[in-house]
Amino acid sequence: MFEINESYLFDFAKKLLSIDSPSGYTMHAIHFMEEEAKSLGYTCEHNAKGNLLIRVPGYDSTHTLALSAHCDTLGLMVRSIKENGTLAVTPIGSPTLPTLDSEYCRVLTRDGKVYTGTILCKAAAKHVHPDASTLTRDADTLEVRIDEVVKTKADVENLGIQNGDYIAIDPKTVITKSGFIKSRFLDDKISCSCLFSVLHYIKENNLRFKNDLLFVFSTFEEVGHGASSMPSDVDTMLAVDMGCIGLDLACSEYDVSICAKDSSGPYDYAMTSTLISLAKDNQLNYAVDIYPMYGSDVSAALKGGNDIKGALIGPGVHASHGMERTHISALKSTISLVLAYLSANK
Repeated sequence: MFEINESYLFDFAKKLLSIDSPSGYTMHAIHFMEEEAKSLGYTCEHNAKGNLLIRVPGYDSTHTLALSAHCDTLGLMVRSIKENGTLAVTPIGSPTLPTLDSEYCRVLTRDGKVYTGTILCKAAAKHVHPDASTLTRDADTLEVRIDEVVKTKADVENLGIQNGDYIAIDPKTVITKSGFIKSRFLDDKISCSCLFSVLHYIKENNLRFKNDLLFVFSTFEEVGHGASSMPSDVDTMLAVDMGCIGLDLACSEYDVSICAKDSSGPYDYAMTSTLISLAKDNQLNYAVDIYPMYGSDVSAALKGGNDIKGALIGPGVHASHGMERTHISALKSTISLVLAYLSANK
């Protein structure tokens, strides 16, 4: 296993997780990552949809390997303003909506104002509502209580809040002494952190590889089209995204997941086989799994018509799309597997 700088990894992750970035509102997260990449000595560019592209030249640029992770997260948007001054919501992506009941949030207006609030069920009071414990928590029953003196729809509108404003959910990031990081939106900001650890390792060890590398940090993965358009020189793609845990899956919070197949179909046989062999050879904690309710940036790139081959790996994350958690051992194994794959192609 490669020597991973845990301090850099966790410091980067905490900073990135603190930046609100639901799909379509990722400019601040992209700016943070661009500034970090420049501080490491890399040059950056963007595509039209806002994805951050960091190119690492190889000594034989015949082929380009793209490595991707997505910085966009789940969230909510103001669907309408109710007459009593609360906000009706619509989901961005597919958050596990019952887990949002009682979470703190921020309302981000189009003119740059930020208001705090709480996501609550309409039957919020146990002493008032007989169905407070039983009412289904979904987009029709959840609403936002704004932390401002508002009693009417007009009061809310006077604050500058309008339909279509973003609602960002507090990630509540905690890193424990036992090596766990628990937070919303580890999917996929913890993979962004892993890839930046790879960039940091490359720079610190003055590494150069045979093929050009293109690190892609996408902005619309949670809604299905994050890396749907790739530069024409890319012929191989490795997505780094969270590994799933539960039911009959082999992956745990301590493993790097190697996904053989998800809802978009099987990943490239040779790439996946190579990744499994490298995980074995480097004695990494790993699992091979199939994710029937999952898609990745590679899935989007293939569906977008890009002529590439691709594979998918990532750290095992418990309780995906809810209050997520993973462990440093999974992160180290993920970073080490990426570095092993790059080193095998020197």
